Amino acid sequence: MAAQAASTAPATATANRAELIAIANSVATEKMIDRAIVIEAMEDAIQRAAKNRYGAEMEIRAKLDSTTGDLRLWRVVEVVELVDDIYKQVDVAGAQKLQAGAVVGDYLVDPLPPIEFGRIQAQASKQIIFQKVRDAERARQYEEFKDRQGEIITGVVKRVEFGHVVVDLGRAEGVIRRDAQIPREVVRVNDRIRSLILKVSEEIRGPQIFLSRAHPDFMKKLFAQEVPEIYDGIITIMAAARDPGSRAKIGVISRDSSIDPVGACVGMKGSRVQAVVQEMQGEKIDIIPWSPDVATFVVNALQPASVARVLIDEEEDRIEVVVPDDQLSLAIGRRGQNVRLASQLTGKAIDIMTEADSSEKRQREFTQNTELFQGELDVDETLAQLLVAEGFGQLEEVAYVEIEELAAIEGFDEDLASELQNRALDALDRREQANREERQALGVEDSLVDMPHLNEAMLVTLGKAGIKTLDDLADLATDELVEKRRVEPRRRNEDAPKRPEPKGGILSQYGLSDEQGNEIIMAARAHWFEDEDAPIDAAAPASETTGEVADANSEQ
Repeated sequence: MAAQAASTAPATATANRAELIAIANSVATEKMIDRAIVIEAMEDAIQRAAKNRYGAEMEIRAKLDSTTGDLRLWRVVEVVELVDDIYKQVDVAGAQKLQAGAVVGDYLVDPLPPIEFGRIQAQASKQIIFQKVRDAERARQYEEFKDRQGEIITGVVKRVEFGHVVVDLGRAEGVIRRDAQIPREVVRVNDRIRSLILKVSEEIRGPQIFLSRAHPDFMKKLFAQEVPEIYDGIITIMAAARDPGSRAKIGVISRDSSIDPVGACVGMKGSRVQAVVQEMQGEKIDIIPWSPDVATFVVNALQPASVARVLIDEEEDRIEVVVPDDQLSLAIGRRGQNVRLASQLTGKAIDIMTEADSSEKRQREFTQNTELFQGELDVDETLAQLLVAEGFGQLEEVAYVEIEELAAIEGFDEDLASELQNRALDALDRREQANREERQALGVEDSLVDMPHLNEAMLVTLGKAGIKTLDDLADLATDELVEKRRVEPRRRNEDAPKRPEPKGGILSQYGLSDEQGNEIIMAARAHWFEDEDAPIDAAAPASETTGEVADANSEQ
């Protein structure tokens, strides 16, 4: 009986070793992670269990042979002259018992007998292995999807939670948030669904894969799958805009003059565009030819409405479109949809007005400019109207234009042109003096006058906004100072309720660039660094240096 027991013991140990390796292989295959990571997790679990058995103060190591399943345990001790920590150190005499010839400073390996796992140790080891495997799986998922943003992927709807759709992507899960879904689309569990990988972020709870079916790029990718010319790069989608579930517009251009980009995207009997429409739940798609000329592209973008005239205001970055009276509703679209999509497509704010509205506006501006010149230049109505008719609308234009251009106006000569320029300069001086007095009354410091690109009118605007000292100005970021006012496309309708205009930077009305705004703020901050040797980098954006400047100021 003793001989029999002795003969079965090695077989049992071999089976246990084989079982460990089988478990490691199974987990690695199921989770699609490196087998070495699973082996490392097992070693970590055994190592922690050994510390609980022999003492947490010890430096214990575990090694599991990935081929045979053999397990070795040992503790590491340092050879010292005087032992301070009996768990991690050993004197020379004790070291000689472990290894002959050991000297002070050596690190020795002290083998430990194997341990038996109780229920608690086994449960703790199991949790450690699960956590390690879970972390490795998350890392693998992030590495797999992080470079796939912008791709279309097909998955199976796993569940719907609070309006958000969770999609099984095979090796990971993605989520289509409510605002990234096509409105009124019915999604059921186990449905196959295509979506765009919008964003992949690495978070504590694991990689988050955000999907979208409402993004314009989803439509672009669908066209690339359906239209070979787009996939091959012969046709390019230059711009896209969507009102998900309702209507969309895309601007296309062809590199080959023999290929019609619109016809290629539509396909034979509309087969290509219909495939995209079906995937987007019946969303109507307007395919229009893209043009580098803004006015031409705007006219195309407003299809099917016809346009009579396009006026571009480059300073305000707006476009005024004049349409016939019977085309107004068509140009605006239901609830402003057509003009809104056209604005998104072109990247410009668009005002739609009828020819009657346009004529009334021009007449109003003509009258206002005429009265301006009459009052400021002290001229009669006829002369003022001549200036306005020639395109002059501001005193600065009259004051600083070449005198030959003024003299070339019919009925003008050089003497009259010179006199008008002198009067315009005097009027600007009076305006500047009035602004200076108002600025001083507001309490704006004289030191702000020396700032680049600022005039008295701008200083008055700053004063009304509470910016009255160099420190007040220096505390601003570039976008707070000069960011252009963001405007939405709208139809010009005097009867419609007026909504508050979105605010931009304090000086947005003066057309200053970001570079000029940055120069102003950095000049205002210069006095903070007068006692420091470090030079100020005027090219650095003010919005990026705000924190550094604040720190420097607090140290002073």
